[in-house]
Amino acid sequence: MIEFRNISKSFGSKHVLRDVSLTVDKGQILFIVGISGAGKSVLVKHLVGLMKPDSGQVLLDGVDITNLDEKAFYPVRKRCAMVFQHSTLFDSMSLVENVILPLRKHKGMTGEPARRTAMGFLARVHMDHMAEKFPSDIGDGLRKRVAIARALTLDPDFVIFDEPTTGLDPMAAANVDRLIRELADEQGVTSIVVSHDLRSIFTVADRIAMIYQGHVLLDGTPREFRSNENPIIQQFIQGLAEGPMVL
Repeated sequence: MIEFRNISKSFGSKHVLRDVSLTVDKGQILFIVGISGAGKSVLVKHLVGLMKPDSGQVLLDGVDITNLDEKAFYPVRKRCAMVFQHSTLFDSMSLVENVILPLRKHKGMTGEPARRTAMGFLARVHMDHMAEKFPSDIGDGLRKRVAIARALTLDPDFVIFDEPTTGLDPMAAANVDRLIRELADEQGVTSIVVSHDLRSIFTVADRIAMIYQGHVLLDGTPREFRSNENPIIQQFIQGLAEGPMVL
């Protein structure tokens, strides 16, 4: 279980997060949503030590990891893999070589065992048939799948997806959504997805937490979001240009 307890974070005079509390249960897909600049990515970066809160705690399976030093965060980052918005694959390496890289660096695997293991991870994201291609040979959606395969090489308990469908065409985005759902349903991977993609939010999420003006405005199921009468929530989920929401 992941717990964010009363997290507050400011940058100068800008208060991004104000006393934010959320939990993520094992095997669950939590979408964190909100307008640009709401603090969605800021919150999840606290989990992997890329940011420190001004106040509050981050707990992983009941252990306070808030103030760990860089070395102590190493095992946390192995358990909590992060897939960034841009796939960050190495263009000079084939897809399978990209996946082999963390196996070699973190697990000391080389040669045929490393390749066989990497192929297994590519198969998990339905990309093993393209293993010898290079990132420039495939589209953004397929590169995102390979980035997910690479993240899975550390056998994480939790995967954080930062805007995983941004910039993808509808078909590629739907394929990434389906993969996130498969990882939870078939492999028990717990996922936090930072997104403002309404189609993804209502087809993939088990729970949705909306951050607005530094607070959690609503934390509930997709059905609870759709039925909530708060005009700010309705403006967001309907994608309306006009309404009470302060941008």
